[in-house]
Amino acid sequence: MPIFQIFMVAVIQGITEFLPISSSGHLILLPALTGMADQGQAIDVAVHVGTLAAVMLFFRADVGPALAGLPRLMRGRADTQGARLALLLVVATIPVILAGLMLKLTGLDDALRSITVIAWATIFFGLLLWWADQRGAIEKTARDWTLREAITLGLWQAVALIPGTSRSGITITGARILGYQRHDAARLSMLMSIPTIMASGALLGLEVAMEADTALLRDGAIAAAFAFVAALFALSLMMRLLRSVSFTPYVIYRLGLGLALLWYAWG
Repeated sequence: MPIFQIFMVAVIQGITEFLPISSSGHLILLPALTGMADQGQAIDVAVHVGTLAAVMLFFRADVGPALAGLPRLMRGRADTQGARLALLLVVATIPVILAGLMLKLTGLDDALRSITVIAWATIFFGLLLWWADQRGAIEKTARDWTLREAITLGLWQAVALIPGTSRSGITITGARILGYQRHDAARLSMLMSIPTIMASGALLGLEVAMEADTALLRDGAIAAAFAFVAALFALSLMMRLLRSVSFTPYVIYRLGLGLALLWYAWG
């Protein structure tokens, strides 16, 4: 694969995975709008690995205790902060895994990969994000996260399987509706991405494991490195801006992108 295409895929994935503007939608649009060949699932796995490493590094203060709490959780005990966080993340991931398997088995995942679907999802869920951000309370922090809310946000996250929705955007929307502060809503969304990316990466990885060759592994390593740098930059920028800026700029971008895509699809 040309290095320029690897770079484009990795940077798009790295930046859009955590910004509320839909990474899957942008990755589908890249070959659709530029005429480039589809990058394939192996590169998708690689860029997911890169973004996973970035979010785990950025939120290492939360990830470390959660990983340390996993052994206690496996013994049925969630009596530490880390074990409790691990439990909530596991619970929040179950809905998207079940919904993803259903779409995969029924073939609906391919049926949803159209520019028109992406356009409408980009517009509708962008407006929903704006409404939730403007109307939502700002009374809760990430430490207030409960088991019931983990289930609720997990169901919101499952909606992101519709291309154009944005996994981070829809979970931030759900968290804002529940009353979480902007920064903490984003923090919960990013933490929820870790097991979700692991699950999706494992599923894709199983499909491409038998097809990997030296050239593909080299391309994958380059893509992962580019995605890691791009994701770390996007995370740093967004989390810093959220202390003083709302989600409105992302909503404006989504509306512009959605309308442009409708014009392209209908033209």
